[in-house]
Amino acid sequence: MALVVAQEVPTSSSMAVPHGPAGVGEARHRMRVQLRRGGVAESVIDDAVLILSELLSNACKHGRPLGDALAGDGDVRAAWRVDPGGRLTVEVTDGGGPTRPAPATPSVTAHGGRGLNIITALADDWGVRDDARGEVTVWVIVHSDVHDPDAGHRRDDFATRVVAPSVAIPGLDFSDAFDDLA
Repeated sequence: MALVVAQEVPTSSSMAVPHGPAGVGEARHRMRVQLRRGGVAESVIDDAVLILSELLSNACKHGRPLGDALAGDGDVRAAWRVDPGGRLTVEVTDGGGPTRPAPATPSVTAHGGRGLNIITALADDWGVRDDARGEVTVWVIVHSDVHDPDAGHRRDDFATRVVAPSVAIPGLDFSDAFDDLA
């Protein structure tokens, strides 16, 4: 008979991350280790780590660092927690920016602009919170119950929510390209 000891995920994990790509890997690693120790399903952890990466990337690209630091010199704040009900929330706070976080519709050839669409597809909910100091926090409920046996399993409509727009190329038709392979 095996004895399983459940550990609690720290109710609140928060860290300063350099405003730029330097600290993203450390934040992802720390999140993965803490959630694993807390018994969170690996599929939920994978989603949470991807969401954290997207939020940090957006904060560094579109937001200012916290406080009075210049871009690249200051920090943004990453936080995650599993509440007593099992809901996993991830937050990233920056010093605000010229635009509001909103999902984009990038062209097929665009090198970016898909982060919030990915988050929308993976998460149960997300939103934006402003404070009086000008700080902006993007919060994401990764999963509403990490203790649910189905936590992290893709919803049936996942693929339809992450589909790129169709592109028609005149004169290019693959409809019969594989007919003679049967």
